[in-house]
Amino acid sequence: MESQKNLPRRVISIFVLAMLNVSIMASLRNLPLVAEYGLSAIVFFAIVALFFLVPCALVSAELATGWPKSGGIYIWIREALGDRWGFFAIWMQWVHNVAWYPVIMSFIAGTLAYIFSPSLAQSKVYILSVILIGYWGMTLLNYLGIKTSGWFSTIGVIVGTIVPGILIIALGLIWITSGHPVQTPLNLKAVIPDFTQIGNLVFLSGLFLAFAGLEVSSAYAGNVQNPQRNYPRAILLAAIIVFTVFMLGSLAIAVVIPKTQISLVSGLMEAFNIFLSFYHLEWFLPILGILLIIGAIAEVNSWIIGPVQGLHETSIHGNLPPFFQNLNKHGTPTHLLLFQAIIVSITGCVFLFMPTVSSAFWILTALSAQSYLIMYILMFISAIKLKYSKPHVPRPYKVPFQYKGIWLFCIMGILSSTFAIALAFIPPSQLETGSLLFYDLFLIIGLIFMCAIPLIIYACRKPHWKIKIERGS
Repeated sequence: MESQKNLPRRVISIFVLAMLNVSIMASLRNLPLVAEYGLSAIVFFAIVALFFLVPCALVSAELATGWPKSGGIYIWIREALGDRWGFFAIWMQWVHNVAWYPVIMSFIAGTLAYIFSPSLAQSKVYILSVILIGYWGMTLLNYLGIKTSGWFSTIGVIVGTIVPGILIIALGLIWITSGHPVQTPLNLKAVIPDFTQIGNLVFLSGLFLAFAGLEVSSAYAGNVQNPQRNYPRAILLAAIIVFTVFMLGSLAIAVVIPKTQISLVSGLMEAFNIFLSFYHLEWFLPILGILLIIGAIAEVNSWIIGPVQGLHETSIHGNLPPFFQNLNKHGTPTHLLLFQAIIVSITGCVFLFMPTVSSAFWILTALSAQSYLIMYILMFISAIKLKYSKPHVPRPYKVPFQYKGIWLFCIMGILSSTFAIALAFIPPSQLETGSLLFYDLFLIIGLIFMCAIPLIIYACRKPHWKIKIERGS
């Protein structure tokens, strides 16, 4: 027994934790979005990293090491603000995916179109059809308990994200160093963003969504040796890797496609098409498209069931009506999956009402970011509250400067999140978004709908909801 006690505790290395965060943040579908800014994206990355990424990483790490039991954001906010707002927060973490799923599915549709018929990438009916067929198909697989295995997800990330990411960067660097025509300025002046029109800054909201999700990996902070020193290093390493991939990958798109012609849905494949055609490697484009689709499908399929199961966990406290508590023989919350698929289908119909496929892609990205950032605001408020209400709870990792630090980082996070939410209501000048009234009403009604449902459910909950779960019926 004594020898067992003296065995060193298994720990996670800085590199492994950094890679975990990279897998959460890095997604090639964001490259066309960043490419819209050219070199000035460097400034925007710095803004988002300083005012959102750093506060989010440090604060969520302290909360995760103080309250490490399963439940994550639900437990943290429940401990600070009560069960109502804990349930609201986990709902917002889940429901932001409802707007995100059509976005990633449209990326799959655009990539698939380039394999068979590139003109389909701008067809709104085609995009919506792929969204509905693809998403309902993957929902059915999860409904039946057939899930993508861990090894497939890992392979999917490697072949569908890392390999194409390295390739697009290499092609872009070769293109620039070979003296070919460049469609975006590559000088010091181009680094300074155009702040004269706020419409030029709107895509900044999308970068917040690209860096979101660190509260998931923060649960591993307590397993890092010397977390006070090594956890921030892991976050810094992950940020550098993601910055490098995003910056160089997006520039590779910007150098061959004029800013006004970059499609948020198919921009990546269009850039690959230009590169490969120039080097007489057109035959490789379908293979590359298949790799990107595999990576995207692995990403979507791994997210379909996870957040739903997290929301279902709140049933222990009676926060879901009996209809949503249903589990099949595989332990899958089937009615929640069905509810999720219905909302995704309704949300995906926005592609029919926006002027272009890219504008639909953006408005859903904006709605997803706004929903997620509301949850982060609650997380930052809860961190301040718990610092004072439960100061004696052991926290292996604490934000720098203790009480002053928690106020500093939380205020930075709250202000930046609020700014990004407000900014998303302004249509981007780079896209044709049609009616301003429809654009803003869609976001306003969408946010109200997403926020109202959990509050209504909580207000209407009945005692027997909790009893049903406790009896295991």
